[in-house]
Amino acid sequence: MSGTARARFGRHLLLALAVLVALYSMLPLIWATASALRPGDEIFKYLSPLSVWSLLPRQPTLGNLHVLWNGAFARAMANSLIVAGVTVVLGLLLCSAAAFALAVLRFPGRKVVFALMVVSFLIPFDSIAVPLATLFRGFNLQNTYAGLVLPGLGNGLAVFMLRQFFLGIPRVLSEAAMVDGLGWWGIYTRIYLPLSRPALIGAGLILFVFQWQAYLWPLLIAPAPRVHVVAIAIANFATEFGVDYGEMFAATTFAALVPMLIMLFFQRHFAASLATSGTKE
Repeated sequence: MSGTARARFGRHLLLALAVLVALYSMLPLIWATASALRPGDEIFKYLSPLSVWSLLPRQPTLGNLHVLWNGAFARAMANSLIVAGVTVVLGLLLCSAAAFALAVLRFPGRKVVFALMVVSFLIPFDSIAVPLATLFRGFNLQNTYAGLVLPGLGNGLAVFMLRQFFLGIPRVLSEAAMVDGLGWWGIYTRIYLPLSRPALIGAGLILFVFQWQAYLWPLLIAPAPRVHVVAIAIANFATEFGVDYGEMFAATTFAALVPMLIMLFFQRHFAASLATSGTKE
């Protein structure tokens, strides 16, 4: 076998392995989607023994979807989109400004501030959720969109990613801009932000996923049904009288599709942001 043939065979083998791994990782979502299209009494019927009907609905029905979108889940989906969308917009403004200050501006204690910021995203949010919820209730932020949004704005991982990207932008650009009379705000908005589209998209995805999958914080700060988010709505399908698995799997499928479609749409920019965020100062 020639070298070209071996290389082609190796590429095909790696591609086949990648497809198998992708299908294996997608099995839970495929099964949940199939279960969402099944009548309630058939959801677990074909799990043992395994067959093609384990992953395909034998008698597809839209009953679960009809009940789902005519119930509280539609409001929860809208709430999650609002909370995640506002968090992305405001969070990018805050995180990019902080990253710019840590990467470009020279001020005493900058390295200490950066170290504290790194430590902040290493601490699990769940460990501070309860005292933080008590503080928010003291400011009457319970059952409000502001109470849901505020903890997600200052994301340490997003700041870290943006800072590392900013460090890779040549300082001669900002120095030349200052010679032309541009201030720090102008340098930030007219030079750094336009050059940082991949990093901004990557940081935005981090902010979005953080809010979209949040469960403990919405449970603590927003127990009212009118401000329930997707994670809380899915958990509410399990009651003391039983679990509506059909609606639960349907809700889970839609909840997973939203970040998956966004990630697929922006995957090229997200990969670029990761590839260019390793610059050292």
